[in-house]
Amino acid sequence: MSITETFTELVRRNVEVRILHGGIPSRPFRESLAKSTELTLPRFEMRHCPRVHLKMIAVDGAYLYLGSANFTGAGLGAKGDGKRNFELGISTDDDVLLDATQARFERIWRGAECGNCRLRAECPAPLDQPRPAKAASAASAANAAVRSPTARPAPRRR
Repeated sequence: MSITETFTELVRRNVEVRILHGGIPSRPFRESLAKSTELTLPRFEMRHCPRVHLKMIAVDGAYLYLGSANFTGAGLGAKGDGKRNFELGISTDDDVLLDATQARFERIWRGAECGNCRLRAECPAPLDQPRPAKAASAASAANAAVRSPTARPAPRRR
């Protein structure tokens, strides 16, 4: 089952899926989103922030996964032997860690971290700016990041 099918099944069960991503989603993922008619607001939303590097999954304030894996075939172990990344992660139901992690996610999601961000000039859509009342689909948001002239990796600062 593809990840898009998994997200669709969650949305059908009235689960809210919110994805913060730091990079442009892969072409195959964007294409699968474009085919979906169900992955739309208010149950499914993707937002881009070039500063996002965290990898977490929080479920109903009761389960938390934190890890190093990027949401890619190599990161998730879907590549062949010799092409998989070495990753590490934890899952927990610890209330303190859940609360702190979800609070951090919410601050980023709401744009509370945008004000002092030094990448703001390169950001295609700062999270603290008003969003359109309704987006057609997650695919349109993901594809907008691809079309944006500023949606390119920021230069590494040393």
